[in-house]
Amino acid sequence: MARESEFLALDDAALRAVVGPHSRHVALIEDAYKVLVEAPGGGVTINGSSRDRAQAKRVIQTLADRAGAGAVITEADVRTALGAAATQPRPGQGSIAPNAIALPVGRRGAIAPKTAAQANYLDMLSRCELTFGVGPAGTGKTFLAAAYGASLLRRGQVDRLVITRPAVEAGEKLGFLPGDLNEKVDPYLAPIWEALNDILGPDDVRRRRDKGEIEAAPIAFMRGRTLAHAFIIVDEAQNTSRLQMKMVLTRLGEGARMVVTGDPSQIDLLNPRDSGLRHALRILDGVKGVAIQTFQAQDVVRHAMVERIVRAYDADAAKHRPAADLEDPESRDSGA
Repeated sequence: MARESEFLALDDAALRAVVGPHSRHVALIEDAYKVLVEAPGGGVTINGSSRDRAQAKRVIQTLADRAGAGAVITEADVRTALGAAATQPRPGQGSIAPNAIALPVGRRGAIAPKTAAQANYLDMLSRCELTFGVGPAGTGKTFLAAAYGASLLRRGQVDRLVITRPAVEAGEKLGFLPGDLNEKVDPYLAPIWEALNDILGPDDVRRRRDKGEIEAAPIAFMRGRTLAHAFIIVDEAQNTSRLQMKMVLTRLGEGARMVVTGDPSQIDLLNPRDSGLRHALRILDGVKGVAIQTFQAQDVVRHAMVERIVRAYDADAAKHRPAADLEDPESRDSGA
């Protein structure tokens, strides 16, 4: 194919985002396609075959659009855009509308979905009373749930944000923790507090906690409650038992919404077959008002190494999974 050049005009902010620190972003684009990307001013020049130029142009335009929406562009955004371009060959197919869901602006800039799966997840959160976000670490399922809940709280669409998770250690016993309930629970909820601090700011989070607008509690403390006009986040749900999952799901009250997040491949229960998340995903699939978003390794938006680690573990698990694990545990339990 003949190699030609075309110029794509960009404003200064978009150009800086596309080029990246020390030209790292354009280097990733050049490595992905056989193109040369130069920034003579006012935009970028893309040199390569027509097909490679079209792919590179799509990636650059995606990054420019995100920058225009106020997002801070990172290498993770570039890798995500490259992956999306590879799976969406036609212009406009599966495009992500950064402002489709009104999310707050975090300390690192505007918050917006970075993958098609994330965009679909946010759409589910806006439409359904109960949403499951399931998949490997680094896919943004907990962060986006916290961002969406914070946006509802800020707009007064819910009265409070309730965060809960099972108090199960990841393979090691930490013993008794000192302090009041918040001090005991907070270590387990560190990822969500980090997300909320980034989204709302530590002072606003502290003020809302003091007013009871943001509440955190172990799942055991949910029994007997009715959570009305609240947005509930059930995190690390793979470590709930079946009884705990049924109990927490039935806490939904009038005007409430719930999101359940977890990774079925990281169950820390003594009996993994008792995972409430696995059970709920099977029996609630197709129930009216329930949505399930499954994230894959390609949706990882952390460091590139995280995606490679997830893929390696998935491949190893598929290779060594015992045949008994592929059976339905309930059929064995019932003697079927």
